[in-house]
Amino acid sequence: MNNLDLLTAITVFVLSVLVGIEVISKVPATLHTPLMSGSNSVHGIVVIGAMLIAAESHTWLGYVLAFAAMVFGAMNVVGGYVVTDRMLEMFKARPRTDEKTDEKAEV
Repeated sequence: MNNLDLLTAITVFVLSVLVGIEVISKVPATLHTPLMSGSNSVHGIVVIGAMLIAAESHTWLGYVLAFAAMVFGAMNVVGGYVVTDRMLEMFKARPRTDEKTDEKAEV
């Protein structure tokens, strides 16, 4: 990788971080949970990319970076599913408890 390729990669990374911060900061707080649950596919792609890096790596640094990427990506996938599950629990109907039903059961 020559200096121009490295400079291009760093430029793309910095611009993507700035665009990501700008986009996320404009999202209202009520939409953060659906946005988090929808980002599971992105984190799944991160895990697959980390596996590809681990398969192609031949140095200990590559293995460590691939492992860290897999761990963080897996944590985000699991966290996204936990958030989605909690969000869906809010929409389930709760069982109703009637006082009349309880009184008849006692008699």
